[in-house]
Amino acid sequence: MTLSVTNTLTGEREEFEPGDPDDVLLYVCGLTVSDDAHLGHARVWTHSDVMHRWLAHEGYGVRHVENFTDVNEKIAARAGEEGLGDTEHEVAEHFMASVIEDMRGLNLLRAEVYPRVSEHVPEIIDLIETLVEKGYAYESNGSVYFDVTEFPDYGKLSNQSVEEMEAQGEADERSEKRHPADFALWKADGVGDAAIAEHRKDDRPVDDSTDRGETWESPWGEGRPGWHIECSAMSMTHLGETLDIHVGGHDLVFPHHENEIAQSEAATGRKFARYWLHTGLLETKGEKMSSSLGNFFTVSGALDEFGVDIVRTFYLSTGYGSKQTFSEEAMAEARERWERLERAYETATDRLDSTSARTKVEDDELRATVDEAREEFTRAMNDDFNVREAMAALLELAAGVNRHVERHDEYDYRGLREAVETFEELGGGVFGLAFGDEAGGDVSLADDLVELVLEVRESEREAGNYGRADDLRDRLEAIGVEVQDSDDGPTFRY
Repeated sequence: MTLSVTNTLTGEREEFEPGDPDDVLLYVCGLTVSDDAHLGHARVWTHSDVMHRWLAHEGYGVRHVENFTDVNEKIAARAGEEGLGDTEHEVAEHFMASVIEDMRGLNLLRAEVYPRVSEHVPEIIDLIETLVEKGYAYESNGSVYFDVTEFPDYGKLSNQSVEEMEAQGEADERSEKRHPADFALWKADGVGDAAIAEHRKDDRPVDDSTDRGETWESPWGEGRPGWHIECSAMSMTHLGETLDIHVGGHDLVFPHHENEIAQSEAATGRKFARYWLHTGLLETKGEKMSSSLGNFFTVSGALDEFGVDIVRTFYLSTGYGSKQTFSEEAMAEARERWERLERAYETATDRLDSTSARTKVEDDELRATVDEAREEFTRAMNDDFNVREAMAALLELAAGVNRHVERHDEYDYRGLREAVETFEELGGGVFGLAFGDEAGGDVSLADDLVELVLEVRESEREAGNYGRADDLRDRLEAIGVEVQDSDDGPTFRY
């Protein structure tokens, strides 16, 4: 099957055809580093990561670029908070380090580059100068604005007309603009009092000692880049004038992505992105998960509580374009699905490496299940990255492995080997799940220590100290050791 995707720009399902048949240019709208990353951000990251992995699996070279916005009034407003640093730059560095740690914790493939706004100001200024020269932008009191009335296709991504649009930007900009929907490409001076006060997370006053953020010299005077122009400059610097896939949250369709299209295509005269893929929002208790609403669950907190495989399995239960709800029940379902996959993988590898795995044993049902799982997984992923159906294919493979083991005393070596390879290739390589990973350190020593604790637990049970025995079991489970009691005594697995 050929990959097809739902393009926000056209509202249609389209066959995917990159500009270069061998390489895909993938740009992901990255984070404004003004706070810790939450699970809404990680949803965009994880789906982008799975897109990257599937494209690579299908033979494409993937040039993946994801930016960090380290120049923003939200960042400047937090300068001076305890533990964050005294300047916009220091605050950005603090949260950028946290975001990178979260990305590694989520087992994301690394992008080719992670450009920062502060490193691309010369390219931003050059792009703005081009827009001014071509008549798409104008200077006003040291700021520069994009004239939306000069770009006939403005509104084509969000399906709006200029006449229906609300004013963009801060209130103090509106008197400087020709049209209320015009947006800032360059802002004179530093961050204003109103913006600082709006984004403060504490009750410190805005006074002469307040950091106003970094500024740069430009043809229009000292100032800072606007938010929207940054992504256009960074993406075109590293991927060229036309991207294949542009990914971002659905909440960025307007105004951010609409403005990216206008300024980029006005400057180059070429299509900015062939396919716009937008992830649905992550909600909790009926609201969008958001730093500004204070209803967010941090990535680091989720990884500590659930682990990376359960977090990723949670995201993989819903297609990228749909909304998703975070709840205790949803995470419990994700845990159950992951454990079904993990147990089946462990069962398959255990039987595969046993003396009961035979060369001449053939289970046609098992082998057909493996083939069907691969076919269904491929069909689903080529159907607009339908991870929900692809996950269902892996769960059916898990069920097939369990049926084979339950029904046979001697096992189909080739069939089990193909099942294990399918888990590793599709579940591991495409979904980024960690099949067969063990904790670092001396595993044999860990086994000995767990056995010792279980011996103590058995002694407590024999003495009638059932509360103490249950406590030992609970403490083992809290550190990732699952105890299973049977007539032959307790067994365990990590």
